[in-house]
Amino acid sequence: MEELLRTNDMVLISFVESILNEARIAHLVFDQNMSVIEGSLGILPRRVLVARDRLDDARRLLTEAGIGPELRRHGAAPDD
Repeated sequence: MEELLRTNDMVLISFVESILNEARIAHLVFDQNMSVIEGSLGILPRRVLVARDRLDDARRLLTEAGIGPELRRHGAAPDD
């Protein structure tokens, strides 16, 4: 799995999931339950991951949907 997106914006995550579901691109959202630990402050971002072999398809779809600037760069270190 490769990280596609990292954000605190739950609306954006919902939008991304909708696009990926429609395209039948399997994905996982990590760190959803961290809000319980952090006290719902929104400090810890959620991460959307897709299979490496579908990463380019997912990036293309999300770029076409206008959220390309939100996507993680290929090969970006976790703190970039």
